[in-house]
Amino acid sequence: MEIKVYGSGCPKCKKVYAAFEEAIKETGADATVVKVQDMSEIINKGFAATPAVEIDGKVVSTGKVLSQKQAAEFLK
Repeated sequence: MEIKVYGSGCPKCKKVYAAFEEAIKETGADATVVKVQDMSEIINKGFAATPAVEIDGKVVSTGKVLSQKQAAEFLK
């Protein structure tokens, strides 16, 4: 499973990235999380708000700060 967290590197984006890292450790999920901070890539994806989260090519969240618990739900 590939998780991409899109954002400029703001505190909210960092929190979402950290939530997924911790959720992966907690659940033992076979997943990797990647930060995407390239603004041209974010714009090309059409995200109106960040942080945005994409899992295996499917957008699952935009503009929300997900908790570790919420991140873990996506890993199931």
